[in-house]
Amino acid sequence: MKLAPHLHRLGNDIVASYLIDLPEGITLIDAGLPGHWKNLQRELAELGRPMSDIRGLVLTHGDGDHIGFAERLRREAGVPVFIHAADAHRVRTGEKPKTPMGSARIGPMLGFLAYGLRKNAMRTPHVAEVTEVADGVVLDLPGSPVVIGMPGHSPGSIAVHVPAADAVFVGDALTTRHVLTGRTGAQPAPFTDEPAAALASLDRLAAVSASWVLPGHGAPWQGSPADIAAAVRAAG
Repeated sequence: MKLAPHLHRLGNDIVASYLIDLPEGITLIDAGLPGHWKNLQRELAELGRPMSDIRGLVLTHGDGDHIGFAERLRREAGVPVFIHAADAHRVRTGEKPKTPMGSARIGPMLGFLAYGLRKNAMRTPHVAEVTEVADGVVLDLPGSPVVIGMPGHSPGSIAVHVPAADAVFVGDALTTRHVLTGRTGAQPAPFTDEPAAALASLDRLAAVSASWVLPGHGAPWQGSPADIAAAVRAAG
């Protein structure tokens, strides 16, 4: 799904990842669920670009519904996978702390689980090899993605600012559709390790200049990062 020049979404409002299409190559942000591999192939075919044009995959954090096809892409296409050092152990092993589930409604929760089953979420492979990154690094990938540390949802949660796409990708630093309640609009994401830290990290997002804020769950936000950060604080 094309959102804007150079900017494409894979998946949907339940689980999404993103593709940045530039003349010098493609950068992916997050890898959704394993079943989104077919979505990736379809998007590449529509763009008329081969898998070999993908230069790198940047993960916003190490949770299973963001690393879906990452290991397959690394193993089959040789694409390097980048993640903040603080989440490297999580992405390699799947180990993470248990967090309170919080509010839930049976319909949306079952819908999220059913979608995950259809997209092979129960068979998400860990990523055997990753390149660790740090806050403030500009990656040598198409679009020159800038890593912005957003600890809270996980220790290594990041936002990724790509000026060439006029977009910032936020993973689960916030959400515009709560996967457990179905509530839409800007709000804190569930399953967050440290909710207070996640809210504090919104200050870093608010300082970014972009026209698109793109979460891992929910509709794309077309507006300023400062405005969505304020809306999440109000909702939280």
